[in-house]
Amino acid sequence: MTDLIDAQGFRANVGIVLIRDSGDVFLGGRRDGRGWQFPQGGVRQDESAEQALFRELREEIGLESDDVEVLAATRNWLRYRLPRRYVRRRSKPLCIGQKQRWFLLRMLGGEERLRFDLTTQPEFDSWRWVDYWSPVREVIYFKRDVYARALEELGRLAFPDGPPPRPDWWSETIVQPARRAAQRRPAVRPAVPVAD
Repeated sequence: MTDLIDAQGFRANVGIVLIRDSGDVFLGGRRDGRGWQFPQGGVRQDESAEQALFRELREEIGLESDDVEVLAATRNWLRYRLPRRYVRRRSKPLCIGQKQRWFLLRMLGGEERLRFDLTTQPEFDSWRWVDYWSPVREVIYFKRDVYARALEELGRLAFPDGPPPRPDWWSETIVQPARRAAQRRPAVRPAVPVAD
């Protein structure tokens, strides 16, 4: 199956924020040792974003649709560009970044339902629960801005009084480096909003 890459070079992708009743969120340790992140994955040509969400949920962390409750989704696609060194110049079509639809899911079952061995190449080999905002500082630098935007939007939809307060460590220095790097790079094609 082929992932969807739009005319601007952005690969369609879903991001999954799994939350438990305490307000902590799931963070997976990448098997390749390259840090921590939320579950995510590409949308294939034959599926909707919601179908991709449940496929990725099962593939990456072993949960089925009845293990979770969908609480919220971002209204629009959130985009980030890949740093030049991560762009595979020989791939066709060229992928310069990702556009992601983010979903906030409440975990209904117990942690024993989590599995990482359902595919031949698991994404994660470890996991932990962290406070709501920690993933912004723990994810690789070029994804920080999109994580912050997704958590802000989802938090407004999921919590009656809005998202939890940002922690003391939060500052624009967490998010701004990725924005500045993206602004320095010339655009391959102008990004435009994409409808669902």
